[in-house]
Amino acid sequence: MILFDLLFMLLVAYITGFLYYGLYRNITARFQRRLGPPVWQSFLDSIKFFSKEESISHGWMFYLGPVIMMSGAIMTLFFIPLFHTGESFKGLSSYGNLFLVLYLLVLGALGNALAVGASGNPFGVMGVTRGLSRLFALELPFYISVIALISVSGSADIVCIAASQTEWNAFAYPLLFIAALFSFVGMMGQAPFDVVGAPVEVYSGPASEFSGKFLALLMSQSAIFTFAKLVLMVHLFLGGASGFVELLAKSFGLFLFVIAFGAMYGRFKTPQSIDFLLKVPTSIAIVGLILATWS
Repeated sequence: MILFDLLFMLLVAYITGFLYYGLYRNITARFQRRLGPPVWQSFLDSIKFFSKEESISHGWMFYLGPVIMMSGAIMTLFFIPLFHTGESFKGLSSYGNLFLVLYLLVLGALGNALAVGASGNPFGVMGVTRGLSRLFALELPFYISVIALISVSGSADIVCIAASQTEWNAFAYPLLFIAALFSFVGMMGQAPFDVVGAPVEVYSGPASEFSGKFLALLMSQSAIFTFAKLVLMVHLFLGGASGFVELLAKSFGLFLFVIAFGAMYGRFKTPQSIDFLLKVPTSIAIVGLILATWS
């Protein structure tokens, strides 16, 4: 039964992640008054790339990095239940809590740094340097918000946090939600925090040297990871989900907000991004933590 759950969760994340990415490309295009590609174009591209040979090699670490990133995305997904009710599609969430998920969220960045460092491509190295410089500042507000939720709910179990919300945490603790949302926009690679793979500045960033099967692996990892992070936010702040319709409605609504936010704001420089994240959302998260634990 658990094997079926894991395979089903992976399939749902793979398809939904690529669907959301296709919608992202189309919606962003409409913001910019142009037509985007077909919704399923990214999915078809990934399938095509899986059949292609790699055009360049930089050694075993260059190939191991995408595998580490994909492993991190899949394991993150498996430890986040799709629903907070019932016994189905909970994956491995009974064997690990929110602290483990927070640890797994960092695995992708580490795998990325190892692979790109082996390539020596200046655009890739620049993107990774920006990402690692921003990493602590990006995750600090999110971690503070999550610790506050663990404190008020009395549990680090994602199912318990979702089920304990008589009122959505986004409304019960708005400061925590706002702080986490700033971090979440950056985690989704959206402006104004998209300095890692910034177009024009760093070409295609860390992915610039990858081709063939490993580029397809990176695309698939991104799709799965995107869905996993959306589901996590739904459980933490939007009351969780008890069925697919509710899960897709909440995750897509959150996804639309992230797209709109990124389309409206220009990109920060790396120091600006770090300075803003350490001052504004971190301060909001600390105030939210104090108010949540004292109330």
